[in-house]
Amino acid sequence: MKKERLYRLAIGALHAVACLPLWVLYRMSDCMYVAARHLMRYRRRTVAENLARAFPELGDGERRQIERMFYRHLCDCIVETVKLLHISDEEIDRRVQVEGGREVERMAADGRPVVLFLGHYGNWEWVQAVTRHYARPATSGQIYKPLHEEVMQRVMGRIRARFDTISIPQKRAVRTLLHMTREGKQWLIGFIADQRPNSNTPHHWTTFLGQDTAYVTGGEEIGRHTDAHFLYLDIEKTARGHFRMAFRPVVPAEDGGPWPYTRGFMRMLEHTIRRQPAYWLWSHRRWSGTRPPGPAAGSTPR
Repeated sequence: MKKERLYRLAIGALHAVACLPLWVLYRMSDCMYVAARHLMRYRRRTVAENLARAFPELGDGERRQIERMFYRHLCDCIVETVKLLHISDEEIDRRVQVEGGREVERMAADGRPVVLFLGHYGNWEWVQAVTRHYARPATSGQIYKPLHEEVMQRVMGRIRARFDTISIPQKRAVRTLLHMTREGKQWLIGFIADQRPNSNTPHHWTTFLGQDTAYVTGGEEIGRHTDAHFLYLDIEKTARGHFRMAFRPVVPAEDGGPWPYTRGFMRMLEHTIRRQPAYWLWSHRRWSGTRPPGPAAGSTPR
């Protein structure tokens, strides 16, 4: 009962905040930026180290500018995510321009499911708005890693259901999607596939942003078992609170290495990041592991 009361209080408070116009929420974001970057210094060292590794050719001033833009964008993402609790279809359509919806429908005309690769780029919580731009597949959703805090998990579940998408826990993804496929249900499911792999799983390696990078293979593995199509969602921030999201067929790596679609996605994501570097999640500790020496199992060239 205590958790239920906390959930009701939290969702009620967030609903009240979400009723505010976005221009007011962005003033709140400006205050959050000062607190996060200058007072709390939230992961400042991690952000600076990641940018230095990814962009050694840039000067200190250029990297600091990217860092400032990243923190402002991160705070914007927080208020934009809360706004999903109270945003009209018309407003989200004005703010999220989607390209390639017809391509999704054309690809899905054969009845096969669709694996949608994306990264922690732009506002990934607003990605669910793309479902308004295609009619098939009828079922859309995302894979998520449950939060440890139950109340916040319920809050995020409510937010992520704004456009009637389904959320599938990471550990149940294979079983759930195979079951849906066997039942003849066609789906388009988003896989945020740029996170660091679980330390308990075997690692596959490639080069990403100039770094030896371990990558997850769950999306491609499920896609193989379900004979799915593979798409990438390319995201560009066109103004504050405005995004262009475009469906692109994944171009698989052609070097003969394993998991060509996953590595093809990572190359496409790298292109997106280099185009507008401030909008990737630089506070993530992405490169804490080390590629094993020699021809380790699963290692791949770029």
